[in-house]
Amino acid sequence: MSERLQPGDTAPDFTLPDADGTEVSLSSYKGRKVIVYFYPAALTPGCTKQACDFTDNLELLAGAGYDVVGVSPDKPEKLAKFREQEDLKVTLVGDPSKEVLTAYGAFGEKKLYGKTVTGVIRSTIVVDEDGKVERALYNVKATGHVAKIIKDLGI
Repeated sequence: MSERLQPGDTAPDFTLPDADGTEVSLSSYKGRKVIVYFYPAALTPGCTKQACDFTDNLELLAGAGYDVVGVSPDKPEKLAKFREQEDLKVTLVGDPSKEVLTAYGAFGEKKLYGKTVTGVIRSTIVVDEDGKVERALYNVKATGHVAKIIKDLGI
């Protein structure tokens, strides 16, 4: 079981391919706040709802100084299809090895329909301008989560 991050921790740096296969690194966002959210799979109902919510609120979040990066275990080809099909504007990166998911505490045991399974734990980590964890939210709901973040951040 991976350790969950706490506010004040240094967010683990990562470099992962986006939907176009271009490398995206957390360190390239230094000086800006980043909402890094982890979701189980592209092109599934809950994950689509969450990605669309982030896209719909991207302008508002960007205006408040936040960039958004979605991380899933999907390969770039699937992320590209997801982006095109849903007209997503958020940056989507793939972590097929699940190393970054694990480093962020977003991969491990969870309950699914009453059974304990191992998989992606839907999580959101807010990283400040200096690369420190500002908020670490685990087991979040796909629906209504973005509105809650906006409210909690006072945007």
